[in-house]
Amino acid sequence: MVHTITGVPAPQGVVYSPETNKLFVASTKGKLYIYDGTSFDLITTIDFHGDADNLRYDPAEKRVYIGYGDDETAAIGMVDAATNKQLDEEFKTGAHPESFQLETSGSNIYVNLPDLKQIAVINRKTHAISRWPLALGANFPMALDEPDHRLFVATRIPPRLAVFDTDSGHILAVLPCVQDSDDLYLDTVRRRIYVAGGEGYISVFQQKDADHYQLLAKVPSSLGARTAGYFGRVGKKGFDRLYVAVPARAKRGAEVWIYTVQDEQTIGFDSPRARS
Repeated sequence: MVHTITGVPAPQGVVYSPETNKLFVASTKGKLYIYDGTSFDLITTIDFHGDADNLRYDPAEKRVYIGYGDDETAAIGMVDAATNKQLDEEFKTGAHPESFQLETSGSNIYVNLPDLKQIAVINRKTHAISRWPLALGANFPMALDEPDHRLFVATRIPPRLAVFDTDSGHILAVLPCVQDSDDLYLDTVRRRIYVAGGEGYISVFQQKDADHYQLLAKVPSSLGARTAGYFGRVGKKGFDRLYVAVPARAKRGAEVWIYTVQDEQTIGFDSPRARS
């Protein structure tokens, strides 16, 4: 532990801008907190007036995207990371936006809208919004495979991993998945998908090709451990790691469990190492 930032009520999304050396933290109370990346001093706050949640960063534009609000106030807003100013432009979604992903070579934003049982596709240039209706419910986490035109979405009702063709919006595959999912990551090296869920394990899926997937492993974690982070390899000789946040429980405080990703098709991860 090197530092603790206090004073953010119910923090949610966090994103770092290396170009500006700033840390952005969203709060359920509606504010976005901007910190200096070296001193961690608070630079300023921006009030989005309701449930500021997921954050994404576009390094090319030095722009932070933020999902916030409910019903008629729900939108994807934008902040200039260099000036710390909220931009006038925003994209209304009609319901609270959960996880969303930005294209880097294209102009689309893919947004989970669980209250509407939809995925919204927003064109950043034209502002046109198309919507993909879902038969599945409670679609929260999402990952994008832009080169292969695939979108991965985990749902809770029922617990499934759904694979979409981003060109057509059609579902290509639906597989049983861990319940109470909240984070989903694509491993582009091994062509795997990792889904953390509060049911107490991590679903690991293997991509056979762009249209076919199979469950590779169910790796034990802990009840309620649905928040995770995957960042690939740490250092030239390091291992790829998946970090899973484990809530406090009887006689044990909250922890981060660190899983080392394995190349063996039948294992998936080493045993976790707990960090307080």
